[in-house]
Amino acid sequence: MATLSEKLKSCGVVGAGGAGFPAYVKAAARAEFVIANGAECEPLLHKDAELMAHFPAEILSGMKLLMDSTGAPRGKFGIKEKNAAAVQAIQSQLGAAPIDMVLPAATGRLIPPAGIPLQVGCVVNNVETLYNVALAHRGIPVTRKFLTVSGAVREPKSFWAPVGTPFRDLLAAAGGPTLDEIGVFVSGIMMGKLSFDLDDVVTKTTAGLVVLPRDHYLVTRKDRPLQAMHRIGKSACDQCSYCTEFCPRYLLGYRVMPHKVMRSLSFTASGAALWNQSAELCCACGLCTLYACPEDLYPKEACDQAKHDLRAAGIKFVQAGEVKVHPMKEGRRVPLSMLRKRLKIEEYEREAPFADVPLAPRSVKLRLSQHTGVPAEPAVRVGQKVGAGDTLAEVRGEQLGANVHASIAGTVKNVSE
Repeated sequence: MATLSEKLKSCGVVGAGGAGFPAYVKAAARAEFVIANGAECEPLLHKDAELMAHFPAEILSGMKLLMDSTGAPRGKFGIKEKNAAAVQAIQSQLGAAPIDMVLPAATGRLIPPAGIPLQVGCVVNNVETLYNVALAHRGIPVTRKFLTVSGAVREPKSFWAPVGTPFRDLLAAAGGPTLDEIGVFVSGIMMGKLSFDLDDVVTKTTAGLVVLPRDHYLVTRKDRPLQAMHRIGKSACDQCSYCTEFCPRYLLGYRVMPHKVMRSLSFTASGAALWNQSAELCCACGLCTLYACPEDLYPKEACDQAKHDLRAAGIKFVQAGEVKVHPMKEGRRVPLSMLRKRLKIEEYEREAPFADVPLAPRSVKLRLSQHTGVPAEPAVRVGQKVGAGDTLAEVRGEQLGANVHASIAGTVKNVSE
Protein backbone atom coordinates (compact mmCIF):
# COMPACT_ATOMS: atom_id res chain seq x y z
CA MET A 1 0.00 0.00 0.00
CA ALA A 2 1.33 3.43 -0.98
CA THR A 3 2.46 5.77 1.78
CA LEU A 4 0.95 9.25 2.11
CA SER A 5 4.19 10.73 0.76
CA GLU A 6 3.96 8.53 -2.34
CA LYS A 7 0.33 9.50 -2.90
CA LEU A 8 1.14 13.21 -2.62
CA LYS A 9 3.96 12.82 -5.13
CA SER A 10 1.76 10.92 -7.58
CA CYS A 11 -1.09 13.46 -7.25
CA GLY A 12 1.12 16.53 -7.70
CA VAL A 13 0.34 18.19 -4.36
CA VAL A 14 2.43 21.30 -3.73
CA GLY A 15 2.29 24.20 -1.29
CA ALA A 16 -0.78 26.12 -2.43
CA GLY A 17 0.06 29.31 -0.55
CA GLY A 18 3.41 30.38 -1.96
CA ALA A 19 6.43 28.82 -3.64
CA GLY A 20 4.78 25.48 -4.42
CA PHE A 21 7.16 23.26 -2.46
CA PRO A 22 6.29 19.60 -3.16
CA ALA A 23 4.23 18.33 -0.21
CA TYR A 24 5.51 14.74 -0.38
CA VAL A 25 8.86 15.86 1.08
CA LYS A 26 7.19 17.21 4.21
CA ALA A 27 5.00 14.12 4.55
CA ALA A 28 8.11 11.92 4.66
CA ALA A 29 9.73 13.95 7.46
CA ARG A 30 9.52 13.44 11.22
CA ALA A 31 8.12 16.30 13.28
CA GLU A 32 6.79 17.32 16.69
CA PHE A 33 4.10 19.63 15.30
CA VAL A 34 2.08 19.97 12.13
CA ILE A 35 1.02 23.61 11.72
CA ALA A 36 -1.89 24.73 9.55
CA ASN A 37 -1.35 28.23 8.18
CA GLY A 38 -4.67 30.01 7.83
CA ALA A 39 -3.42 33.49 8.72
CA GLU A 40 -3.84 35.03 5.24
CA CYS A 41 -2.19 38.46 5.38
CA GLU A 42 -2.61 39.73 1.79
CA PRO A 43 -5.11 42.62 1.65
CA LEU A 44 -8.25 42.01 -0.46
CA LEU A 45 -7.63 38.25 -0.68
CA HIS A 46 -10.05 36.12 1.37
CA LYS A 47 -9.70 32.67 -0.19
CA ASP A 48 -8.24 30.92 2.88
CA ALA A 49 -10.94 32.30 5.18
CA GLU A 50 -13.64 31.14 2.75
CA LEU A 51 -12.00 27.74 2.31
CA MET A 52 -11.85 27.19 6.07
CA ALA A 53 -15.46 28.30 6.51
CA HIS A 54 -16.81 25.94 3.84
CA PHE A 55 -14.43 22.96 3.80
CA PRO A 56 -13.24 22.48 7.41
CA ALA A 57 -13.65 18.67 7.41
CA GLU A 58 -11.36 18.18 4.41
CA ILE A 59 -8.72 20.57 5.80
CA LEU A 60 -8.64 18.85 9.18
CA SER A 61 -8.60 15.43 7.53
CA GLY A 62 -5.48 16.44 5.60
CA MET A 63 -3.91 17.82 8.75
CA LYS A 64 -4.52 14.59 10.69
CA LEU A 65 -3.10 12.54 7.81
CA LEU A 66 0.08 14.61 7.90
CA MET A 67 0.29 14.26 11.68
CA ASP A 68 0.11 10.49 11.30
CA SER A 69 2.65 10.49 8.46
CA THR A 70 5.20 12.67 10.30
CA GLY A 71 4.60 11.15 13.73
CA ALA A 72 3.64 14.56 15.12
CA PRO A 73 1.69 14.11 18.38
CA ARG A 74 0.12 17.59 18.21
CA GLY A 75 -1.15 20.02 15.64
CA LYS A 76 -1.40 23.80 15.74
CA PHE A 77 -4.01 25.61 13.68
CA GLY A 78 -3.03 29.23 12.99
CA ILE A 79 -6.03 31.42 12.27
CA LYS A 80 -7.03 35.05 12.89
CA GLU A 81 -9.79 35.70 15.41
CA LYS A 82 -11.47 38.22 13.08
CA ASN A 83 -12.37 35.36 10.69
CA ALA A 84 -15.18 34.28 12.98
CA ALA A 85 -16.96 32.00 10.50
CA ALA A 86 -13.73 30.15 9.73
CA VAL A 87 -12.86 29.80 13.43
CA GLN A 88 -16.32 28.41 14.21
CA ALA A 89 -16.21 25.99 11.27
CA ILE A 90 -12.80 24.58 12.21
CA GLN A 91 -13.70 24.31 15.90
CA SER A 92 -16.91 22.45 15.04
CA GLN A 93 -14.85 19.72 13.33
CA LEU A 94 -12.02 19.36 15.85
CA GLY A 95 -13.66 16.90 18.19
CA ALA A 96 -11.05 15.25 20.41
CA ALA A 97 -8.20 15.70 17.93
CA PRO A 98 -4.91 16.87 19.53
CA ILE A 99 -5.00 20.13 17.58
CA ASP A 100 -4.84 23.56 19.23
CA MET A 101 -6.35 26.72 17.75
CA VAL A 102 -3.69 29.43 18.02
CA LEU A 103 -2.94 33.01 17.04
CA PRO A 104 -0.03 33.45 14.59
CA ALA A 105 2.63 32.63 17.23
CA ALA A 106 2.05 28.87 17.28
CA THR A 107 5.00 27.31 19.12
CA GLY A 108 7.20 30.19 20.27
CA ARG A 109 10.17 28.56 18.50
CA LEU A 110 12.42 30.55 16.17
CA ILE A 111 13.81 28.97 13.00
CA PRO A 112 17.61 29.26 12.63
CA PRO A 113 18.78 31.90 10.11
CA ALA A 114 18.37 30.56 6.54
CA GLY A 115 16.75 27.45 8.08
CA ILE A 116 13.41 25.69 7.67
CA PRO A 117 10.60 24.93 10.17
CA LEU A 118 11.61 21.26 10.33
CA GLN A 119 14.77 22.31 12.17
CA VAL A 120 12.59 23.28 15.12
CA GLY A 121 10.34 20.23 14.85
CA CYS A 122 7.57 21.76 12.73
CA VAL A 123 5.94 20.99 9.40
CA VAL A 124 3.92 23.96 8.11
CA ASN A 125 1.29 23.86 5.37
CA ASN A 126 -1.23 26.29 3.94
CA VAL A 127 -4.84 25.23 4.58
CA GLU A 128 -5.51 24.60 0.89
CA THR A 129 -2.50 22.30 0.76
CA LEU A 130 -4.08 20.32 3.61
CA TYR A 131 -7.33 20.14 1.64
CA ASN A 132 -5.37 18.70 -1.30
CA VAL A 133 -3.63 16.22 1.01
CA ALA A 134 -7.03 14.82 1.97
CA LEU A 135 -8.00 14.43 -1.69
CA ALA A 136 -4.69 12.86 -2.67
CA HIS A 137 -5.13 10.27 0.09
CA ARG A 138 -8.21 9.17 -1.89
CA GLY A 139 -6.25 9.21 -5.17
CA ILE A 140 -7.58 12.55 -6.44
CA PRO A 141 -4.85 14.71 -8.06
CA VAL A 142 -4.58 18.51 -7.99
CA THR A 143 -6.63 19.82 -10.92
CA ARG A 144 -8.37 22.83 -9.31
CA LYS A 145 -7.27 25.98 -7.50
CA PHE A 146 -9.27 27.86 -4.89
CA LEU A 147 -8.87 31.61 -5.33
CA THR A 148 -10.36 35.06 -4.80
CA VAL A 149 -11.12 37.64 -7.49
CA SER A 150 -11.55 41.07 -5.91
CA GLY A 151 -10.87 44.78 -6.29
CA ALA A 152 -12.43 46.65 -9.21
CA VAL A 153 -14.82 43.85 -10.24
CA ARG A 154 -18.62 43.82 -10.08
CA GLU A 155 -18.99 40.68 -7.95
CA PRO A 156 -15.97 39.88 -5.76
CA LYS A 157 -16.02 36.19 -4.90
CA SER A 158 -13.96 33.12 -4.03
CA PHE A 159 -14.34 29.95 -6.11
CA TRP A 160 -12.69 26.87 -7.60
CA ALA A 161 -11.07 27.19 -11.01
CA PRO A 162 -9.45 24.50 -13.16
CA VAL A 163 -5.67 24.87 -13.19
CA GLY A 164 -4.68 26.50 -16.47
CA THR A 165 -7.78 28.70 -16.74
CA PRO A 166 -7.10 32.08 -18.44
CA PHE A 167 -7.41 35.14 -16.22
CA ARG A 168 -10.09 36.64 -18.47
CA ASP A 169 -12.38 33.71 -17.58
CA LEU A 170 -11.84 34.41 -13.87
CA LEU A 171 -12.74 38.08 -14.31
CA ALA A 172 -15.88 37.10 -16.21
CA ALA A 173 -16.88 34.78 -13.35
CA ALA A 174 -16.63 37.79 -11.01
CA GLY A 175 -18.95 39.88 -13.16
CA GLY A 176 -16.14 41.52 -15.10
CA PRO A 177 -14.05 44.61 -14.28
CA THR A 178 -15.85 47.85 -13.40
CA LEU A 179 -13.67 49.82 -15.84
CA ASP A 180 -11.80 49.30 -19.09
CA GLU A 181 -8.17 50.08 -18.25
CA ILE A 182 -6.93 47.77 -15.49
CA GLY A 183 -3.90 46.18 -13.91
CA VAL A 184 -4.08 42.79 -12.20
CA PHE A 185 -2.09 41.80 -9.14
CA VAL A 186 -1.65 38.03 -9.32
CA SER A 187 -1.64 36.33 -5.87
CA GLY A 188 -1.64 39.60 -3.97
CA ILE A 189 -0.57 43.22 -3.85
CA MET A 190 2.24 42.67 -1.33
CA MET A 191 3.99 39.53 -2.61
CA GLY A 192 2.34 38.95 -5.97
CA LYS A 193 3.21 40.18 -9.44
CA LEU A 194 1.56 42.81 -11.63
CA SER A 195 0.16 41.60 -14.94
CA PHE A 196 -1.70 43.13 -17.87
CA ASP A 197 -1.97 39.80 -19.72
CA LEU A 198 -5.48 38.38 -19.36
CA ASP A 199 -4.42 35.31 -21.35
CA ASP A 200 -2.06 34.32 -18.55
CA VAL A 201 -3.31 31.32 -16.58
CA VAL A 202 -3.99 29.89 -13.14
CA THR A 203 -1.29 27.70 -11.59
CA LYS A 204 -1.27 25.53 -8.47
CA THR A 205 0.00 28.51 -6.46
CA THR A 206 -2.30 31.29 -7.72
CA ALA A 207 -4.03 32.77 -4.66
CA GLY A 208 -6.25 35.11 -6.62
CA LEU A 209 -6.50 38.25 -8.71
CA VAL A 210 -6.77 41.78 -7.35
CA VAL A 211 -8.01 44.13 -10.07
CA LEU A 212 -7.19 47.85 -9.84
CA PRO A 213 -7.51 50.83 -12.22
CA ARG A 214 -4.59 51.17 -14.64
CA ASP A 215 -3.76 54.59 -13.19
CA HIS A 216 -3.97 53.47 -9.53
CA TYR A 217 -1.03 54.44 -7.33
CA LEU A 218 -0.04 50.78 -6.80
CA VAL A 219 -0.17 49.87 -10.48
CA THR A 220 1.92 52.82 -11.65
CA ARG A 221 4.48 52.19 -8.88
CA LYS A 222 4.81 48.48 -9.64
CA ASP A 223 4.98 49.05 -13.39
CA ARG A 224 8.12 51.17 -13.07
CA PRO A 225 11.29 49.57 -14.56
CA LEU A 226 13.59 47.99 -11.98
CA GLN A 227 16.52 50.20 -12.89
CA ALA A 228 14.35 53.28 -12.35
CA MET A 229 13.42 51.95 -8.90
CA HIS A 230 17.10 51.57 -8.05
CA ARG A 231 18.01 54.99 -9.47
CA ILE A 232 15.32 56.70 -7.40
CA GLY A 233 16.48 54.87 -4.28
CA LYS A 234 20.09 55.85 -4.90
CA SER A 235 19.21 59.52 -5.13
CA ALA A 236 16.48 59.82 -2.49
CA CYS A 237 17.09 57.35 0.37
CA ASP A 238 18.04 59.31 3.50
CA GLN A 239 18.72 56.19 5.62
CA CYS A 240 15.84 56.83 8.01
CA SER A 241 15.79 53.04 8.65
CA TYR A 242 11.97 52.81 8.88
CA CYS A 243 12.10 49.95 6.36
CA THR A 244 14.23 48.00 8.80
CA GLU A 245 12.36 49.01 11.95
CA PHE A 246 9.06 47.67 10.53
CA CYS A 247 10.53 44.55 8.89
CA PRO A 248 8.81 41.44 10.36
CA ARG A 249 11.98 39.36 9.95
CA TYR A 250 14.16 41.99 11.64
CA LEU A 251 11.69 42.17 14.53
CA LEU A 252 11.94 38.39 14.95
CA GLY A 253 15.69 38.71 15.36
CA TYR A 254 17.01 37.94 11.88
CA ARG A 255 19.63 40.17 10.33
CA VAL A 256 17.46 41.73 7.64
CA MET A 257 18.25 45.42 7.25
CA PRO A 258 16.73 46.88 4.08
CA HIS A 259 18.10 50.36 4.80
CA LYS A 260 21.63 48.98 4.58
CA VAL A 261 20.78 47.26 1.32
CA MET A 262 19.47 50.58 0.00
CA ARG A 263 22.86 52.05 0.92
CA SER A 264 24.41 49.51 -1.49
CA LEU A 265 22.71 51.27 -4.41
CA SER A 266 25.42 53.93 -4.18
CA PHE A 267 28.25 51.42 -4.64
CA THR A 268 28.24 51.78 -8.42
CA ALA A 269 32.00 52.14 -8.70
CA SER A 270 32.76 48.87 -6.95
CA GLY A 271 30.19 46.62 -8.60
CA ALA A 272 27.33 44.34 -7.59
CA ALA A 273 29.65 42.06 -5.61
CA LEU A 274 29.44 44.53 -2.73
CA TRP A 275 25.66 44.31 -2.25
CA ASN A 276 24.99 44.41 1.48
CA GLN A 277 24.30 40.89 2.66
CA SER A 278 21.56 42.01 5.04
CA ALA A 279 19.16 41.11 2.20
CA GLU A 280 19.80 37.36 2.30
CA LEU A 281 17.11 36.52 4.89
CA CYS A 282 14.45 38.87 3.47
CA CYS A 283 11.12 37.08 2.88
CA ALA A 284 9.95 39.64 0.26
CA CYS A 285 6.74 40.48 2.14
CA GLY A 286 6.82 44.01 0.68
CA LEU A 287 5.99 45.82 3.90
CA CYS A 288 9.10 48.00 3.62
CA THR A 289 8.30 49.21 0.09
CA LEU A 290 4.53 49.52 0.43
CA TYR A 291 4.09 50.66 4.03
CA ALA A 292 7.22 51.66 5.95
CA CYS A 293 9.13 53.92 3.57
CA PRO A 294 8.01 57.56 3.97
CA GLU A 295 9.46 58.44 0.55
CA ASP A 296 7.79 55.68 -1.48
CA LEU A 297 11.11 54.05 -2.37
CA TYR A 298 11.75 50.37 -3.19
CA PRO A 299 13.76 48.60 -0.46
CA LYS A 300 12.06 45.25 -1.13
CA GLU A 301 13.07 45.36 -4.78
CA ALA A 302 16.64 46.28 -3.78
CA CYS A 303 16.69 43.22 -1.49
CA ASP A 304 15.35 41.04 -4.32
CA GLN A 305 18.15 42.20 -6.62
CA ALA A 306 20.78 41.77 -3.91
CA LYS A 307 19.67 38.20 -3.21
CA HIS A 308 19.72 37.35 -6.90
CA ASP A 309 23.18 38.81 -7.51
CA LEU A 310 24.73 37.38 -4.35
CA ARG A 311 23.45 33.88 -5.11
CA ALA A 312 24.64 34.12 -8.71
CA ALA A 313 28.07 35.02 -7.33
CA GLY A 314 28.00 32.06 -4.94
CA ILE A 315 28.00 34.28 -1.87
CA LYS A 316 25.92 32.90 1.01
CA PHE A 317 25.31 34.89 4.15
CA VAL A 318 25.31 33.13 7.51
CA GLN A 319 24.01 35.11 10.47
CA ALA A 320 26.28 34.93 13.51
CA GLY A 321 24.75 34.78 16.97
CA GLU A 322 21.36 33.70 18.22
CA VAL A 323 18.01 34.81 16.91
CA LYS A 324 16.46 37.07 19.53
CA VAL A 325 13.06 38.72 19.26
CA HIS A 326 13.12 42.53 19.21
CA PRO A 327 11.48 44.03 22.33
CA MET A 328 9.23 46.22 20.13
CA LYS A 329 7.96 43.37 17.95
CA GLU A 330 4.37 43.39 19.21
CA GLY A 331 4.18 47.18 19.17
CA ARG A 332 5.08 47.34 15.49
CA ARG A 333 2.44 45.01 14.12
CA VAL A 334 0.65 46.59 11.15
CA PRO A 335 -3.14 46.13 11.17
CA LEU A 336 -4.61 45.29 7.77
CA SER A 337 -6.95 48.29 8.04
CA MET A 338 -3.96 50.67 8.30
CA LEU A 339 -2.19 48.86 5.48
CA ARG A 340 -5.22 49.21 3.19
CA LYS A 341 -5.37 52.96 3.87
CA ARG A 342 -1.67 53.35 3.12
CA LEU A 343 -2.17 51.41 -0.13
CA LYS A 344 -5.22 53.50 -1.09
CA ILE A 345 -7.42 50.42 -1.53
CA GLU A 346 -9.90 50.81 1.32
CA GLU A 347 -12.75 51.38 -1.14
CA TYR A 348 -12.16 47.89 -2.56
CA GLU A 349 -12.35 46.06 0.76
CA ARG A 350 -15.51 43.96 0.36
CA GLU A 351 -16.50 40.42 1.17
CA ALA A 352 -15.59 37.83 -1.45
CA PRO A 353 -17.95 34.99 -0.50
CA PHE A 354 -17.55 31.45 -1.75
CA ALA A 355 -19.60 30.73 -4.86
CA ASP A 356 -20.01 27.39 -6.60
CA VAL A 357 -19.09 28.79 -10.01
CA PRO A 358 -19.57 26.32 -12.92
CA LEU A 359 -16.34 27.43 -14.55
CA ALA A 360 -15.76 25.47 -17.78
CA PRO A 361 -12.95 27.02 -19.84
CA ARG A 362 -12.82 26.04 -23.52
CA SER A 363 -9.07 25.55 -23.24
CA VAL A 364 -6.41 25.48 -20.55
CA LYS A 365 -2.64 25.95 -20.56
CA LEU A 366 -0.82 23.82 -17.99
CA ARG A 367 2.69 24.90 -17.11
CA LEU A 368 5.34 22.21 -16.63
CA SER A 369 6.81 24.20 -13.74
CA GLN A 370 4.28 25.29 -11.12
CA HIS A 371 6.41 24.32 -8.17
CA THR A 372 9.80 24.40 -6.49
CA GLY A 373 12.20 22.00 -8.22
CA VAL A 374 12.70 20.79 -11.78
CA PRO A 375 9.96 21.14 -14.43
CA ALA A 376 7.84 18.09 -15.10
CA GLU A 377 8.51 16.19 -18.35
CA PRO A 378 5.61 15.83 -20.82
CA ALA A 379 4.00 12.38 -20.85
CA VAL A 380 1.50 13.05 -23.67
CA ARG A 381 1.66 13.87 -27.36
CA VAL A 382 -0.15 16.30 -29.62
CA GLY A 383 -3.55 14.95 -30.67
CA GLN A 384 -3.90 12.66 -27.67
CA LYS A 385 -7.26 12.66 -25.93
CA VAL A 386 -7.14 12.96 -22.12
CA GLY A 387 -9.63 12.91 -19.29
CA ALA A 388 -9.74 15.27 -16.34
CA GLY A 389 -7.21 14.02 -13.80
CA ASP A 390 -5.01 12.17 -16.29
CA THR A 391 -1.26 12.64 -15.87
CA LEU A 392 0.15 15.04 -18.48
CA ALA A 393 3.69 15.49 -17.19
CA GLU A 394 5.86 13.74 -14.61
CA VAL A 395 8.95 14.35 -12.51
CA ARG A 396 10.94 11.16 -12.84
CA GLY A 397 13.41 9.54 -10.48
CA GLU A 398 14.46 11.27 -7.26
CA GLN A 399 14.41 14.82 -8.59
CA LEU A 400 12.44 17.39 -6.58
CA GLY A 401 9.28 18.42 -8.42
CA ALA A 402 5.59 17.69 -8.99
CA ASN A 403 3.45 15.89 -11.55
CA VAL A 404 0.96 17.84 -13.67
CA HIS A 405 -2.56 16.57 -14.39
CA ALA A 406 -5.27 17.51 -16.88
CA SER A 407 -7.76 19.89 -15.29
CA ILE A 408 -10.37 19.34 -18.01
CA ALA A 409 -11.12 16.60 -20.52
CA GLY A 410 -10.04 17.31 -24.08
CA THR A 411 -7.43 16.95 -26.78
CA VAL A 412 -3.77 17.94 -26.44
CA LYS A 413 -3.17 20.79 -28.91
CA ASN A 414 0.42 21.67 -28.12
CA VAL A 415 3.37 20.35 -26.10
CA SER A 416 6.36 22.62 -25.57
CA GLU A 417 9.03 23.51 -23.04
